[in-house]
Amino acid sequence: MAGQGEPCASPGVWNQTEPEPAAARLLSLCFLKTAGVWVPPMYLWVLGPIHLLYIHRHDKGYIQMSRLFKAKMVLGFALIILCTSSVSVTLWRIQQGTPQALEFLIHPTVWLTTMSFAVFLIHAERKKGVQASGVLFGYWLLCFLFPATSATQQASQGDFQSDPFRHLSPYLYLSLVMAQFALSCLADQPPLFPKRPPQANPCPKAGASFPSKAMFWWVSGLVWKGYRRPLGPKDLWSLGSENSSEELVSQLEKEWTRNRSATQRHTKATAFKRKGSHNKEAPEMETLLPKQRGQRGPLLRAIWQVGRSTFLLGTLSLIISDVFRFTVPKLLSLFLEFIGDPNTPAWKGYLLAMLMFLSACLQTLFEQQHMYRLKVLQMRLRTAVTGLVYRKVLALSSSSRKSSAVGDVVNLVSVDVQRLTESVTYLNGLWLPLIWIVVCFVYLWQLLGPSALTAIAVFVSLLPLNFFITKKRNHHQEEQMRQKDCRARLTSCILRNVRTVKYHGWEGAFLDRVLHIRTQELGALKTSSLLFSVSLVSFQVSTFLVALVVFAVHTLVAEENAMDAEKAFVTLTVLNILNKAQAFLPFSIHSVVQARVSFDRLAAFLSLEETDPGAVDSSPSRCAAGEDCISIQEGTFTWSQESAPCLHRINLTVPQGCLLAVVGPVGAGKSSLLSALLGELSKVEGSVSIKGPVAYVPQEAWVQNMSVVDNVCFGQELDAPWLETVLEACALWPDVDGFPAGVHTQTGEQGMNLSGGQKQRLSLARAVYRKAAVYLLDDPLAALDAHVGQHVFNRVIGPDGLLQGTTRILVTHALHVLPQADWIVVLEDGAIAEMGSFQELLHRKGALVGLLHGARQPGDGGEAETERPAGAKDPRGSAAGGRPEGGSERFVKLVPEKDSTASEAQTGLPLDDPEGPGQPKGKDRTQYGRVKATVYLTYLRAVGTPLCLYALFLFLCQQVASFCRGYWLSLWADDPTVDGQQTHAALRGWVFGLLGCLQAIGLFASMATVLLGGIQASSLLFRGLLWDVARSPIGFFERTPIGNLLNRFSKETDTVDVDIPDKLRSLLMYAFGLLEVGLVVTVATPLAVVAILPLLLLYAGFQSLYVASSCQLRRLESARYSYVCSHVAETFQGGPVVRAFRVQGPFVAQNDAHMDESQRVSFPRLVADRWLAANLELVGNGLVFAAAMCAVLSKAHLSPGLVGFSVSAALQVTQTLQWAVRSWTDLESSIVSVERLKDYAQTPKEAPWKPLTCAAHPPWPCRGQIEFRDFGLRYRPELPLAVRGVSFRINAGEKVGIVGRTGAGKSSLAGGLLRLVEAAEGGIWIDGVPIAQVGLHTLRSRVTIIPQDPTLFPGSLRMNLDMLHEHTDEAIWEVLETVQLRATVASLPGQLHYECTDQGDNLSVGQKQLLCLARALLRKTQILILDEATAAVDPGTERQMQAALGSWFAQCTVLLIAHRLRSVLDCARVLVMDEGQVAESGSPAQLLAQKGLFYRLAQESGLV
Repeated sequence: MAGQGEPCASPGVWNQTEPEPAAARLLSLCFLKTAGVWVPPMYLWVLGPIHLLYIHRHDKGYIQMSRLFKAKMVLGFALIILCTSSVSVTLWRIQQGTPQALEFLIHPTVWLTTMSFAVFLIHAERKKGVQASGVLFGYWLLCFLFPATSATQQASQGDFQSDPFRHLSPYLYLSLVMAQFALSCLADQPPLFPKRPPQANPCPKAGASFPSKAMFWWVSGLVWKGYRRPLGPKDLWSLGSENSSEELVSQLEKEWTRNRSATQRHTKATAFKRKGSHNKEAPEMETLLPKQRGQRGPLLRAIWQVGRSTFLLGTLSLIISDVFRFTVPKLLSLFLEFIGDPNTPAWKGYLLAMLMFLSACLQTLFEQQHMYRLKVLQMRLRTAVTGLVYRKVLALSSSSRKSSAVGDVVNLVSVDVQRLTESVTYLNGLWLPLIWIVVCFVYLWQLLGPSALTAIAVFVSLLPLNFFITKKRNHHQEEQMRQKDCRARLTSCILRNVRTVKYHGWEGAFLDRVLHIRTQELGALKTSSLLFSVSLVSFQVSTFLVALVVFAVHTLVAEENAMDAEKAFVTLTVLNILNKAQAFLPFSIHSVVQARVSFDRLAAFLSLEETDPGAVDSSPSRCAAGEDCISIQEGTFTWSQESAPCLHRINLTVPQGCLLAVVGPVGAGKSSLLSALLGELSKVEGSVSIKGPVAYVPQEAWVQNMSVVDNVCFGQELDAPWLETVLEACALWPDVDGFPAGVHTQTGEQGMNLSGGQKQRLSLARAVYRKAAVYLLDDPLAALDAHVGQHVFNRVIGPDGLLQGTTRILVTHALHVLPQADWIVVLEDGAIAEMGSFQELLHRKGALVGLLHGARQPGDGGEAETERPAGAKDPRGSAAGGRPEGGSERFVKLVPEKDSTASEAQTGLPLDDPEGPGQPKGKDRTQYGRVKATVYLTYLRAVGTPLCLYALFLFLCQQVASFCRGYWLSLWADDPTVDGQQTHAALRGWVFGLLGCLQAIGLFASMATVLLGGIQASSLLFRGLLWDVARSPIGFFERTPIGNLLNRFSKETDTVDVDIPDKLRSLLMYAFGLLEVGLVVTVATPLAVVAILPLLLLYAGFQSLYVASSCQLRRLESARYSYVCSHVAETFQGGPVVRAFRVQGPFVAQNDAHMDESQRVSFPRLVADRWLAANLELVGNGLVFAAAMCAVLSKAHLSPGLVGFSVSAALQVTQTLQWAVRSWTDLESSIVSVERLKDYAQTPKEAPWKPLTCAAHPPWPCRGQIEFRDFGLRYRPELPLAVRGVSFRINAGEKVGIVGRTGAGKSSLAGGLLRLVEAAEGGIWIDGVPIAQVGLHTLRSRVTIIPQDPTLFPGSLRMNLDMLHEHTDEAIWEVLETVQLRATVASLPGQLHYECTDQGDNLSVGQKQLLCLARALLRKTQILILDEATAAVDPGTERQMQAALGSWFAQCTVLLIAHRLRSVLDCARVLVMDEGQVAESGSPAQLLAQKGLFYRLAQESGLV
């Protein structure tokens, strides 16, 4: 209700003929009174009904009458009574015959109805559970502000005696409204019976007041907690149901399914119409339509339908924010007009300063609400789309799985989903900057007239430069990315095959290769960084260039060409907005284009073929004895619709309780048969039925990254006695006994802490524990030692095993178990060749007899393959069949009573890591608290002290130039005008331009210095990391997960390359910019120092609180989201197992839980970002307010130019404040990478590669005599000896076999001979020289080892054969001839320069093994170690290798480490290892005659 004084009835008020300043028109008493009367009611009548509808639809429950509610109602009724009295007084006076203006009746009536509506809203909000009302908060604020202004003006005019009631009622009204406004700043109690169940740690937003919600103060508790101590998961709020995966994914899945079905129906209808209209292109269109339109459209519509309300509300907030954004320059124009007019009353200056402050604050609040809503939408979309991708992963068909690698799926979740959701923020940037540009040119035209058109010309002229820079920079960035990918692949290959690299002493060669690629990568990065600096300078200086040209044209061409403060500094303010618009538009376009690519990838993935749920007729009920449990009738199956069938006309019935063995040559379709039974293959024709629950053991064991017991139980309840039985039958008890935490030991990612055999037995145990009716076993014995395989078959699979009575289909290559099978199926070329019992098939002398004959080729004997560890671990894992005593007691405890280090010595499995300080753990350590100053010093030392000082000096110079340029412009604006012109305009313009150019040069030099210094530091830090890792012993790589190392070489290195220099540059720019603004305001208005000091304290407080909490939340978020990615990758790899066990539901719930945990961290972090932005922008707005208020106070002593310089500079600082803190936070988060790159600097290193003095001189060794003297070694200082008291001599040219059970120490002897592990006692002599006194590279170059797994590196064939470039092409062709590969290599494109892929995947296993043999032949050493080199090849390749070895190494000393006894039968001598000691020694015949350990091993292998 406006102050009641004289009515605004005079014609002169609204019909001005005399020109009047804008400030006088807008700030007249009549205008303010009119606005004060009509604005608040219009606000409430527009928003009130919408608010009522919203709270009616979102009922939260009933709130009891509280004191707060009662106070609001009392004040509301008091206001109603006051309005009623105003109407009554007016009516009474009219009745008394006193003339009254119509407004005295209309205004109180309008306010009476509006107040009544406001009271009704208060009551309705209580009934619907609204604790704090934003609509009423805004209403009471408007009710107070406008009338307060007019009342203040009216009070200054006096004339109280004429009408006391109308003078007093506004003050009484203002008192009541102010009380209502104060109450609206409080929150009511929560609803008595809430609609949603209460949570353990609810988000405080629900119970926060409206100012707290608007300013995000409700986050302050968490931020303060994070400042005082490290945040943990318990400190984070529970996730609201509206943000939970369950609700969000179900919404998106529902919309996606509906839209996709509609699109498919439309596509089919369109294709049908095209077919019917004799169009020959119809079939092509039928295939193109789904690809082009049928994928993107449904997903886009589904996402829009899920997130449109939040997006549109956020867009509305942004539009309102932009209204206030453009209000500020107008108010600045009025303010400078006020400063330039000495006759304007001071109250108008204070009012303009307050309005500028309020406009800036409202712009901040609405913009932050826009960002908050879109960031929440991003979070929700990330949850929904990730959940949709995960559900698709669980349903992918086999052909779809083959077309998508696990890395592609992880990229979808980690990269593409991220890009898609981040683009939400930039969607409004596609159209809103265009409106900004139009409004800015309207402003400029008003200020400068036609001269404003030159701004368009300058901006357009800058576009080609930016386009050229962007194009060139993209080219160099692509080159850098190519080199980075090449380096990452090579580094990954080296780390995965580090044992091979160490065996041969190739570290130096690979270091040179990596550093060569790194040099090229940094060269491209350096050029890209310089171009980036030019691009940034063009962006930063574009405002200056436009201003220079516009001012020059204006002063030269325009009639009224005098430059005043309003023209100069309002133009600069508008140009800054224009600059943001022209920068934001291309950035938004780039982001949306990137998002479109990711969107298409996601849509294509979600449209991939899924498994057919009806392919297999499965029944959950178990079948009775004698019934057919599995039946395939005329089954023809294919892996994909496009490929040829892999199984033809299969007819198979398996009765309940039958053990069916499936055998056949490689590629016959054995695994495909099991996949067909699981519904993984596309069924072309026929039928498949299975009765009862199914358990499946895949050929490649799939192990989850959880404990052993969780892997076995696989979501079922724990049955301890049954678990013990299962573990004992699967020969896992000895292994579990040796694990640090028993059955609770974590298996690691992809079972990295387990050997291959342990993973396979764990996979089998999972199936057995299931107690299923049907077991599909895909060659589970292949990865087991002979005796372990026999134990597992007897105790689990065989007729007397745990699975007796169940239906078992066993795919196997272990032909010695076939006599115990009930029925045998022989497959050939995807069809059943024959089937029957073992005896029947022997009598037929068909396909089975042929298989048995092939298995008896020399060097095989039908034994199972070796049980070799996964990755690069030493094969020392225990795998005995018996269960240790005390196993039952050990199981129920978390950590076994037995010393974990002792048990680890027996097993040799690096599952626990009790290392000393500085030793890397198996798991990456998490950083807590603030980063230490020493980390910054490490980085700055790497940059170089001179370069650091030079960069600071350059930043200071360019900021001084910026200050001088602004100050010079203020002097130009204050120059006196003579006849409408300024006398020194030309000089002012030239100096202004010169200062701007100097600033541009300084800016480029300073940014380029920082970026180039960052590249120099990155180069040094990377070299240090590479050297530290390369010099580490093999034990370091066994204990450190390869993922940790790859993370250092990829993500952390990339952070040091790109992020740290960029964040450091931003921080320095913002920091020096803030110093300049502080200096400007202080110089212009020294009185502002009084306000600046408290603002600085507030700024420092916000900065400290935010940086501490934000860094911790980022670390938690990164760790949590990695669980999501790992779980997706894990599920993708084990999809067939998950579907076979019918546990899709629990896996979906587990993924939802991981995603919710990730979002529990993401939500506080995004709100903390808004908290910082809102509060720091308010601090910046406070600086604007201080500068303006001090200018009003000192108006008599200040020139308009200086005030314009001060206030316009303060206006630019609002966002700089928060970006300075964010740059500091980003830098602190990124600088951790420097610490991580230095993690391995203090770890133990192996002996020198090439010492200054060496005991061996060429041509050592010339004979090859080896002597072990009381040799012993241990794998870590705190562990017992793994090999002890070994003493024997191997004569020159002697061939010696080394055998023993797994973990007996066979490979440890080879490791000791090559000094992969240093001797703990005793030593080894070669030709009389102690190897401890020989350099590692010298030793390893004189001893050749051919490992079991052939290893090739990415690069040419020649490089793989001759890593050190020591041999001629002729020598290489000669050895290729020897291994019978000359013709093969000659037929390859490029021949010796043929590029091998990673691991040599473009060559067969046999070819790779022969190439490794050729590599060994080239070295021509006197000592050869064969680590069962022929175990993984076919008989033909084995014969080739044996022939080559016999001819080339006839005179050499050969050590044959054998996992299969048949391999050592032709050795002159055999050493039998047991528990780290030589148990027996002699010729094979002698050892068999002794009937000792060797004889028992031969019995287990079926040789005797």
